[in-house]
Amino acid sequence: MQVEVTTEALDGLQADLHVIGLMQGEELEEGYRGLPGAGDAKGEFRKQVLLRPDASRRLLVVGLGKREELDAERMRVVAALAVAQSGAYGAKTVAWRLPDGGGTEDSVPGLAAGVTEGTVLASFRFDRFKPPDPDDPPPARLERLVISTLAESAELARAVEVGRTSAAAANRARELQALPANVATPGYLAARAREIAEQHERVEVEVLGRPEIEGRGMGGLIAVSRGSAEEPQLICLRYGGGADGGTIGLVGKAVTFDTGGISIKPAAKMEEMKMDMSGGAAVLEAIAAIAELGLPVRVAGCVPATENMPSGTATRPGDIITQLNGKTVEVNNTDAEGRLILADALTYCVRELGAERLVDVATLTGGVVIALGSTYAGLLANDDDWAERVRAAGERAGELAWRLPLHPEDKDLTRGKDAELTNSSAKRKASTIYAASFLEEFVDDVPWAHLDIAGTADANRKPYTPKGGAGYGVRTLVELARSVAT
Repeated sequence: MQVEVTTEALDGLQADLHVIGLMQGEELEEGYRGLPGAGDAKGEFRKQVLLRPDASRRLLVVGLGKREELDAERMRVVAALAVAQSGAYGAKTVAWRLPDGGGTEDSVPGLAAGVTEGTVLASFRFDRFKPPDPDDPPPARLERLVISTLAESAELARAVEVGRTSAAAANRARELQALPANVATPGYLAARAREIAEQHERVEVEVLGRPEIEGRGMGGLIAVSRGSAEEPQLICLRYGGGADGGTIGLVGKAVTFDTGGISIKPAAKMEEMKMDMSGGAAVLEAIAAIAELGLPVRVAGCVPATENMPSGTATRPGDIITQLNGKTVEVNNTDAEGRLILADALTYCVRELGAERLVDVATLTGGVVIALGSTYAGLLANDDDWAERVRAAGERAGELAWRLPLHPEDKDLTRGKDAELTNSSAKRKASTIYAASFLEEFVDDVPWAHLDIAGTADANRKPYTPKGGAGYGVRTLVELARSVAT
């Protein structure tokens, strides 16, 4: 989508829909008060009314709520409401007049970024496999957003560009999430990584197949992949932005379809397990966005990709494997597979790719959905400063995370009977925490944060990501890279 910033007045802009916000307790400006229906305009958050200044123009007035509560997240929400309205009229261009920002929680650049992100995210559609009905054609796709502001600045222009780039990357991750598992295979994700490297000069790619994975002793990734005819892939991307701040390691779980293996899942809604690669999609597209923005930071991405299938060659409950760092693991539940592939990838990211700080993103446990629902991801970490940096990046992006504790008593749940570790405790408690405790065994004591996105990866009900994959994590990782770069 094309995004433009201008100081031209809203009334002078050519657009299919003009949008202004109204603060709670404030009035429409004088030029609009006499329009038919203007008395219905309310400032309460999310209230909407459509006015017709003349026969050729549509003006959407949307409530912004209390001035002191206005922030980028509210702008994302109301921008999404405007996109929904624009679809009813086949609009291709929407023009926003940016609120002045006085007395609000966010700066004017932050509000502009919110409008941009909400518009781009809300414009996403997945219709690759559904031909249009000639008798009921879909509404026109929104192609252009124009933001009218009182004064342009380099800071505002940069905020809009970051917002557009991050939201577009999140939409690409959502496309990967939506693709069926017979299309988005491990090899497909590897091809996407190669495409990213081809598009960006400072990105390098390396993909390890089954022989290389076995040769390096990645027992977790091999064990999970054994039941599938699809070859596993360890997808590695390096981005070199020329900075001296150390290398950030990003690791994303990419189980492109998860049946549970021999510990097979119930049939109901198993089709949703195509999205068990959401963490991997987030890492791939976050690195693409970081490269597009040219951030002065070094990033190493590692995405272990495989299917988890039952077959005569599949790993069995009770099998013992050896992970890349040499630790042995009893596989007592083959449906607790994500931690096995992440364990190898975390070790590889530190030892081979040189990561000095780590973040992993994974649809890891059902327990986090019970604990936090779909509003917050679970955040667990071995370093307070790094955890806060990740949390704050997510808050700026509108991708919330709630920190859960790591305690030595919960570490006991990871101890195996006949091996050093078990991937699944017999005790049904603290499942999200002990899963993270398991991963902590493989980070070589570097600062590390784990985002369990099982509840936020899809169906988070936000107006700008109302259904399907949400691309959660992309914008957080971009914001995190920006915070390190500055």
